[in-house]
Amino acid sequence: MKTRHERTWMALLGATALTLASGCGTDAQPPSDPVVDVEEDLNPERRGIGALPDLVPSGPTAMAITVDPRRSLVVTDQTILSGFSFSLLMSELVSSSGVATTELDLFQRWWDTARPSPGLSAGNAHCDTTGIANMNGFPYTCSRKEGDQALVDPFTNPTTNLNAYIPVGLFNRFDLASVRGANCGEYRIAYAKRSGISNGLDRNLLIFEAVLPNPNPSAGLEGCRPVANFWADLTNDADPVSRASKLRTFYFIGLPGFMPVVHIDNYGNRTTGTTGQVRTNQFMQANWLLREFKIRKECRSLSPCTLRFIPTTVKTNPGGTLFNPASVHPEAATFQNSSFPAQVSRLAVNDINTFTMFTTDIHNSGQSDEQSATENHYVNNFGVGASTFRTNIQTQLTALGSALTPDNIVARAQSQSCAGCHQFSNGANLGGGIIWPASLRFTHVSEQTETGPDGLRHRISPALTNVFIPHRKAVFETFLNAACGDGVCNSWESSSFCPADC
Repeated sequence: MKTRHERTWMALLGATALTLASGCGTDAQPPSDPVVDVEEDLNPERRGIGALPDLVPSGPTAMAITVDPRRSLVVTDQTILSGFSFSLLMSELVSSSGVATTELDLFQRWWDTARPSPGLSAGNAHCDTTGIANMNGFPYTCSRKEGDQALVDPFTNPTTNLNAYIPVGLFNRFDLASVRGANCGEYRIAYAKRSGISNGLDRNLLIFEAVLPNPNPSAGLEGCRPVANFWADLTNDADPVSRASKLRTFYFIGLPGFMPVVHIDNYGNRTTGTTGQVRTNQFMQANWLLREFKIRKECRSLSPCTLRFIPTTVKTNPGGTLFNPASVHPEAATFQNSSFPAQVSRLAVNDINTFTMFTTDIHNSGQSDEQSATENHYVNNFGVGASTFRTNIQTQLTALGSALTPDNIVARAQSQSCAGCHQFSNGANLGGGIIWPASLRFTHVSEQTETGPDGLRHRISPALTNVFIPHRKAVFETFLNAACGDGVCNSWESSSFCPADC
């Protein structure tokens, strides 16, 4: 017998196949129970339990466990972040790889990817390397001023060095945890180039987004309860020094039975299952743009192993020209006639936190341009005229009985792209009464600070504060206040994982 949550989810998907396709460039996981066989990797921001319809109660509830979102979901207090130096993170990446290199060499080779060959080494990846240049036939700017970082040392004199990186936020994304419990969500650390504090034209932000595997996947999401309890318990710890120590242990040592968050496998090196990524928000030259990387250990016969940041496609970020009805891109016909129309049912969900889309990776671009009026601006590309593409979208809306328009659907798709979420969609009317909330102009966490309960803390965007964090809080608390054996078949449970309830 399916629960109300499961019936709603399956109705939402309609005729779309319930495949476990990945939106993060990772291998799909085999389904362990058809009842919870839902797409979990739709987007780095929207997947797992946080994307389940009807998961969060719509009315007031009496929760036994509640959390302080600025202790248990988003941590930007400088007192706590001081223990998360960029040098420590990079050295831990090197250590977890076992490769004979240094954090400086790893950093410089990373940014050498923004320079044309030969750069530091002909063997390194570069922005004009085959497979990186014009990924999938979309623009990939080469070179970028960020490539100058291949020639600097960000680790010396970190308190004054303008090339140094400062930690600006820790993010608990338990809402991204696999419905089936294959992983326990993402745990992120964001850094910002020190120069950006005083110079808005010399900014660069990095976010390390680790997917933490569940060491006991046979238990389903219940195997992740120690992680959820860890973050929840931070709410009740009034001492920021104590919270800092606990968080350092979680990220760099790991909870009992769990691997540390900071490990190369969690940022792209894992060959099976879901892995994470590193994303950048680059402001050192116009146009400002976002990119994505995987950290990979590469070993070849007769050569020493290497550790590298490999440029990859930006997920859920179709190339803008695919939305142009007159596009001559070789994938435009497939995108406009089948791939994108198949996403209309997901985008038509009238909940700002759960509408989403899945993009086949061949349609993703290698960068998301936050300033171009065309490259990643889907609404501008779509235009206002009649077209077969517009008709294809309307056909799906009509079948759903939706009052939304094709323009609303394309505007919603734009909000799911990096450039849309960070800038283009600010204040946009997405139809159905939904207005996209504002970022901090191109970012969601800032180098700038404000005074919090425990001293200075880095600012976060109105979108996080007013819309996205409340949703993550509700999802997190729903899980914390439920358990296998409570007599309720929750959305993430099934007869395989919890026969007592399901």
